[in-house]
Amino acid sequence: MDITFSVNGERTEIDVEPRRTLADALREDIGLTGTHLGCEHGVCGACTVLVDGEPARACLMFAVQADGSSITTIEGLQGADGALHPLQEAFVEHHGLQCGFCTPGMLMSGLHLIDTEPDADRERVREEMSGNICRCTGYQGIVDAVQAAQAAVRGDEPGTGETTTSPESGSSRGH
Repeated sequence: MDITFSVNGERTEIDVEPRRTLADALREDIGLTGTHLGCEHGVCGACTVLVDGEPARACLMFAVQADGSSITTIEGLQGADGALHPLQEAFVEHHGLQCGFCTPGMLMSGLHLIDTEPDADRERVREEMSGNICRCTGYQGIVDAVQAAQAAVRGDEPGTGETTTSPESGSSRGH
């Protein structure tokens, strides 16, 4: 079955069997291997991608269900110039990853939260990230990273909660 969707901003057309999962289509047909397969039951969150801006478990979704959709994977998180997204930078800075297996799903869930609830408090961040399992970090660094990225995206001065402006342009800072 021929399907067309946008993956990380690029129109993509593939021929898939109706039973092929979105995770398998992304990894094997398109070559985007950043979406990890953990439990393949939708429990661990390692396969989380954004479909039309909403988190989806790519191991549970058929590729044909994504026909006409816009999909964002971990490969689409960095800037066109290769610069890391503020969330990726925060994960490094706050030790939000160790083995890295859960990291793509964590980043996609964190990105959704930052995009939809940029002022979410620590409890809300924990709640949102609880849908992703990490066996290494203990989650403290992950929650710290998401909160640091929230501040960076808002343009807050670290630790103050206040938005800074550039003296030259008067515009807010952030990525």
